[in-house]
Parts: sequence; C-alpha cells; structure tokens
Amino acid sequence: MSGQVGARRCAVLLVFLLSLVSGSATAFAQYQADTSATLPSPWNQASLSPPLPDQAPTVPEPFGLGARPVAEGEILNKWSGVIADIRAESDILTRCREAGAPCPAAAQKFLSVIAEGRAHEGRARIGIINRAINLAIRPTSDLAQWGVVDRWSAPLETLTTGRGDCEDYAIAKYVALTEAGVSADDVKLIIVHDFAVGEDHAVVAARLAGKWIVLDNRRLTLLEDADMPHVMPLFVLGSDGVRQFVSTAVAQSAAKAPVPSAIAF
Repeated sequence: MSGQVGARRCAVLLVFLLSLVSGSATAFAQYQADTSATLPSPWNQASLSPPLPDQAPTVPEPFGLGARPVAEGEILNKWSGVIADIRAESDILTRCREAGAPCPAAAQKFLSVIAEGRAHEGRARIGIINRAINLAIRPTSDLAQWGVVDRWSAPLETLTTGRGDCEDYAIAKYVALTEAGVSADDVKLIIVHDFAVGEDHAVVAARLAGKWIVLDNRRLTLLEDADMPHVMPLFVLGSDGVRQFVSTAVAQSAAKAPVPSAIAF
C-alpha cells in the first residue's frame, strides 16, 4: 500500500514537473519571438545563423589585400572629378541611344565598343573591351597632350583626341565594362607601382568566377592579379570610393610612400 502511495506521489510530481517544463519552454519560445520582433534586423536570430554550406565565400579585393578608405588627398580629388565627368558624359550616351539624335563621333565609337562587349560574356567580354580600348588610344603623356604633369580624362574626352596615358585607358575600360553589363562591384581601377620600370601605373581589374582579371594598356593579353609581375598595389578605386592597400607588411611599406602626383603611361 505504501508502495502504491509512493508511486502515485511520484507520478503526480512528474506530471507537475513536466507542466513546469512545458510552460517554461512555451514562455521561452514566446520571449524569443518577442525579442526577434523588437530588435533591429542585424541582431535577430536569422542574422546570427551561420551561412549555409552552399553559399559562395566572399571574394577578396584584388591582389588578395585589404584596404582602408582614403578620406582626402590628390587621388580622391582626381577620382571624384573624373566620376563627375563620367556622369556628364553618360547623358551624351543616353541621347545617342535615342533614334535620330545627334551623336559625336567619340560617343559612337565608345558605344560600339560597349555593344561589342555586351554581345559576349565572361572572359570574352573583358578581352574584347581591353583590346578595343587599347587600339583606340595612342599612348601620350599628359605633359605632351595637355601641358600638365597629370590629368585624368573621362572616356569621351580621351576618344575625342585619340590619345591618353595609362589612367585614361583604365578609366575608359572601367566605364565600358560597367556599361556592358559588368556589376560596378566587380570592376576596380588599380594604381600600382611597377618596379620593372620604376614608375606608377594604372590598370583595371574585373572580377570573374572568383578571380580578378587585369586589363592593361601595355598588353592585349589578360592576366590574373596574382600573375602581375614586379608590381606593388597602392590604391583601389571604384564605386565605393578610393582605398589604400594596407593589409600586408609589403603593402604597408608602400602606403608610406607619397601619393603619386603623376602616373606614367
């Protein structure tokens, strides 16, 4: 009899404990729901979940280096100025696309390059634009063309004269790639120091299948950033502004060098 009473008491106690646990679980679940609803989205439960295994990893910047934003200086001023010129030229390209609208010869040439690039995909698109811009411009220093040490020109201005130095090639390729359908996040203008010739140089890098492909006015062939010989990456320019490479000991030593006042072609 006492055994039956004890068993009955244990059963009652077990039911009581289960009800407490069930109630606590319900309360905790409600607490999670309320908290997720009231906290900002970066802190909710979904945002704290680890990425799914099939999600693609983030591709690093060109040359596998980190970079810090540049808040002032000559490079930022030049890039801001040329971006404003590119926006002004985009209005010309828009009018040229309208049937019957007058269109300058330089704009017609540039739109032809863009259309040829857009008709292809992947590495072919990049190669076509690299080759077309390289063949459309004759290498000329800013001093010879404009009488100043360094001047950055938007694409239509460069194609109007048919002459330019390395950053003019790079700016034209940068715009042509984005106009041809490459995401602005996947196109960067890179300033490097070329130890082989002892001068700074501008190229464009386009991200393709997790790799950065370099477009260079000194060659028609395409190279990956890792295969660029004898260069030190200095600055990366793009839709997110200007940044300076700093993440390695080598890059940090380069960052201590003065901002280039002129870039060779």
